Amino acid sequence: MNVYIEAVGLAAPGLNGWQESLPILRGEQAYQAFALERYKPEQLPANERRRATDLVRMAFRVCEDLLRDTPADVRQCAAVFASSGGDYPIIDQICKALCEPERLVSPTQFHNSVHNSAAGYWSIATGSRAPSTSISAFDDSFCAGLLEAANLCVIEQLPTLLAVYDIEPPEPLQSKRPISQDFGVALLLSPVSSSRSLAQLTLTVTGQAEPTPAQVAALEAMRLSNPAARSLPLLEFIARQQTGRMLLTANNNPALIIEVKPCL
Repeated sequence: MNVYIEAVGLAAPGLNGWQESLPILRGEQAYQAFALERYKPEQLPANERRRATDLVRMAFRVCEDLLRDTPADVRQCAAVFASSGGDYPIIDQICKALCEPERLVSPTQFHNSVHNSAAGYWSIATGSRAPSTSISAFDDSFCAGLLEAANLCVIEQLPTLLAVYDIEPPEPLQSKRPISQDFGVALLLSPVSSSRSLAQLTLTVTGQAEPTPAQVAALEAMRLSNPAARSLPLLEFIARQQTGRMLLTANNNPALIIEVKPCL
């Protein structure tokens, strides 16, 4: 199965946007971790922006970063949103509320606890009525999201936006679900190449194998720190305009082989 990458969005500590991160992904500039400022989604109306959680803001951060490099009409793009377990801070707040005698859950918290809340905010912001899917596959969420987006792109012959993101859970969830830093990535997939295509991806499935590490040693710890950061080896290939092959593993399931070929 072949798809083309038209644009990329990226956000993580020390990786504040795709264009700003290219020298680091290429190994031309040393990686330095610094905290991300809280993001203000540009496309969300004011009322929705006030209700948007940090997880939703991460999804918008990478999607809006991607849109800075492409003229694509997102209203015509299918979309896949993936996170490993949803909005952990909201889950924490609801669980704490249910432990109180009154067991009062805020309607806003309940609204944001739904796993497709980011997709819902995105459809409101963009006015898109194109197909949308929300996925959770624990540590394999990038792998599952990429497969879903590629299938949607090829079968429906639609440009498809993939956003994969997770943020740090608060304690005590952090001790049971250790995600040590925030990370988000967005890819715009196309079923056909264009003058703006960055890379061609060929996806196949194989037997179980070891996953591909990041080429930049400083980013390997990040790759292991957040399920969305499993995308880093792919991002390095795209940034370096490098032909390569990477493996994404899925627990007790066959691995996904990604053959990368630059288009520029």
